[in-house]
Amino acid sequence: MPVAEATLIDETMADAEQRMSKAVDALRRELATIRTGRANPALVEHLRVDYYGTPTPLNQLASVTVPEARLLTIQPWDKNALEAIEKAIQKSDLGLNPSNDGSVIRLVIPQLTEERRRELVRVVHKKVEEGRVAVRNVRRDAHEMLRDLLREKEISEDEEHRAQEQLQKITNRFIGQADDVGEEKGQELLEV
Repeated sequence: MPVAEATLIDETMADAEQRMSKAVDALRRELATIRTGRANPALVEHLRVDYYGTPTPLNQLASVTVPEARLLTIQPWDKNALEAIEKAIQKSDLGLNPSNDGSVIRLVIPQLTEERRRELVRVVHKKVEEGRVAVRNVRRDAHEMLRDLLREKEISEDEEHRAQEQLQKITNRFIGQADDVGEEKGQELLEV
């Protein structure tokens, strides 16, 4: 195989692998925001707080800690942001009641009902399927790139076929990772 063919195929595979990895990472971040019965700073870190008229992520305004398994504490660096943070939490769809003592906001994470757990597991499955679709879309794009290379006679049919097989193995690996992430989150949700 000529060196030019190898580098074109390698670049296509490396790009696909990198984009698939980003899709799985995005899924991980997305699933971290789903509330379980356990406190996790990722639940609130990306909440948008109206800070002096600018929507700002909470993690840029305060430190979020987990002193106990079912308690989050949010300590803003600017005490003037306390009320804005409290309002953002109340407006969010988290269903949590912030308790403000004038310097720290405490969020007690209530135990989830069985019905809510099942509902959240369905949400997790939906998000995992979206992650799989994102990985498959990357595969489709890489597949098109390989076809274009073949059409332009920059690679041979054999090379294109081998590259397609390699692409499918990479895709299967990342879809497996997405499934594992979803399975892990589902188990976490069903724990009592």
